[in-house]
Amino acid sequence: MLQGSSILGHERPLVIRVSFPACVVATVCLPLLGLITCVFISSIFHYEDSTSTHCQVPNYLPSISASISLSPECHIWRFCIGLHSAPRILVAFTYFRFYKTRFSSRCPESSLCCFNLAFSVCENLGLLLLTYVSSSETYFVHKEGFVLFIVSSLIHMLITCRLWKTIKKYSLSPEDAKSHHWKVRFLLLNISFCAFAVFFYWKHNMYCESGSYTLFALFEYLVVFSNMAFHLTAVWDFKSREVMVISSSEDKDF
Repeated sequence: MLQGSSILGHERPLVIRVSFPACVVATVCLPLLGLITCVFISSIFHYEDSTSTHCQVPNYLPSISASISLSPECHIWRFCIGLHSAPRILVAFTYFRFYKTRFSSRCPESSLCCFNLAFSVCENLGLLLLTYVSSSETYFVHKEGFVLFIVSSLIHMLITCRLWKTIKKYSLSPEDAKSHHWKVRFLLLNISFCAFAVFFYWKHNMYCESGSYTLFALFEYLVVFSNMAFHLTAVWDFKSREVMVISSSEDKDF
């Protein structure tokens, strides 16, 4: 929503107001739609290139790394991730301020707030690194970015669940209880999917079994989807908040 008018020749500040839940949904939908688009294009137009493996066994699904390393898929993915990174940092700092207000007098939780922010930023940086350095360009850097993303996201989710456990304990709001409920479940799903993805990746590299890499790719998708679902719970946490952009004009005398 836009607000602004002119009174006696003086222009009032232009105010752009967007509900925080809408901002969160848009932030999550950008990488979600980008990933679905990249996997679809890779499966239809670059199937052989995106599903080939080092040991030449049958594979029926492109991995995320393969899907975002080809063209035009890489450009679509980079556009979506680049566009969503700034709002994601905004959400991270909004959570930080929210936690600091809630836990200003509690020592363990107050310290965890800082770690939570740090790992949230590292998660975003890892995602940017693995996005803008594809596996076909510099595999080592891409792999390190992927590891940074996975490790940071898991620690961030663990700390978040710990903080919300305390919030739920002292809160009477059903929204807080529901948020904690689903955060824990998405965390457990994410850990389970990570474990299955690691297992099938190891199995593929160790035995080169047909279909192992396909299952790895499938659980890799589920790891990302459960991570997105976890971040989507911010819709309940900031249900009544708004994002506002104000453009102030100042009179200048020359």
